[in-house]
Amino acid sequence: MWESLENRIISECVFFNKHWFIMIKHDDKNILKIGLVQIAPIWLNKEKTIEKVKSYIAGAGDENCDLAVFGEGVLPGYPFWLSFTNGSEFNSKTQKELYAHYVKNSIKIASGDLDGICRLAKEYKIAVYLGVIERAENRGGHSLYCSLVFIDAGGKIKSIHRKLQPTYEERLVWAAGDGAGLQVHSLKNFCAGGLNCWENWTPLARTALYGLGENLHIAVWPGSARNTFDITRFIAKESRSFVVSVSGLMSKEDFPIETPHLETILKNSPAVLADGGSCIAAPDGEWIVEPVVSKEKLIIAEIDFNRVLEERQNFDPVGHYSRPDVTKLIVNRERQSAVEYNNPSEAQ
Repeated sequence: MWESLENRIISECVFFNKHWFIMIKHDDKNILKIGLVQIAPIWLNKEKTIEKVKSYIAGAGDENCDLAVFGEGVLPGYPFWLSFTNGSEFNSKTQKELYAHYVKNSIKIASGDLDGICRLAKEYKIAVYLGVIERAENRGGHSLYCSLVFIDAGGKIKSIHRKLQPTYEERLVWAAGDGAGLQVHSLKNFCAGGLNCWENWTPLARTALYGLGENLHIAVWPGSARNTFDITRFIAKESRSFVVSVSGLMSKEDFPIETPHLETILKNSPAVLADGGSCIAAPDGEWIVEPVVSKEKLIIAEIDFNRVLEERQNFDPVGHYSRPDVTKLIVNRERQSAVEYNNPSEAQ
C-alpha cells in the first residue's frame, strides 16, 4: 500500500464506520498546467497587441495555469512583408519605411514596455514565455532582435533570449543574438528553457539547455504545423523531456489598414501566412496535444514530472549517456555589446 502513495501527499484522514480512510492526492509540484496561447497579433501595433496578450494571460490565469506560452515574435508580429515586397532590394524606400514602422512598434524592455504584462503575471501568479521583437537598448536601440522573454510568477523578467541566428530572410531585419539568454527556470519540479523557431534545430543550442538541467523545452514559432510536427517529437525523444511548441497565426485579413505599402503586401500575400500548429510532446515522443491548426484559442494541458524521470532511466543526453571526456560543449553566455565603457556613469 505504501508504494502506491509514492509521489502523492495525504490530504485528509477520515474516520467512518469504525475505519480510518486516507484521502490522497497527487503531489502538486509534479503537475504543471500549461496554457498554449495560439493567436494572431494586431500586426505591428505594439499597444493593441500588448492588450491582446494581457487578455490571454488573464484567461490562462482564470484557468489556474502555471505557465502561459506565446509564439515567436507575436509582440508586435513577424516580418511577413519581406517575402512579398522584394525584401532584399538594397536601399529600397519601401523596405526602409516598413523597417521604420517595425522599429517604432517593437519592444524596449528597459524602458518598461512589458511592465503591464509583468504586473498581470504577478496578479495571477502565472509564469509567461513571450516572444517579442526587441529594440535592444544596450545595442543602441535601432537594431531589432527576435527575443524570448521569461517572466516568473512574481512578475519579474528573469531572462531575455535573443535568437542566436535569424533564419533566411529574417536576417534582413533581425540582428544575431548571443548566449546570455540561454537560461533555465524552475517551475514547480520542472526546469524550463526555450528557443526561437529554427534554432530549435541546432543541436548545440539544445545541448546548452540540456546541460543546465532542462526537462521542459519551450519551442516558439511564427506559425506553421509543418515546422512543429516533426521537431517537437524529435526533441522530446532526444532530450527525454516534455516539449511545448507554440505558434502564431496570420491571415491576409490580419494586415491592418495603416500598414505602410499595404497594397503591395496584399497583392502578393497568400490567404494564410501562419496556420499555428501548437502542440505538446511527452518525454517518450508521443503526443499529449497534437498540432492544433488554424484555430485562435487558449490550449490547456497538464504534464506530470514523473514521466521525465521514467524516460531518463534508459537515456539521459548530458548524464549517464554522455561522454564529456570525449565530447564537450563550451558556451559563452556573455551579453554582447559593440561598446564597453570603463566608466559608465560618465558615458551616460
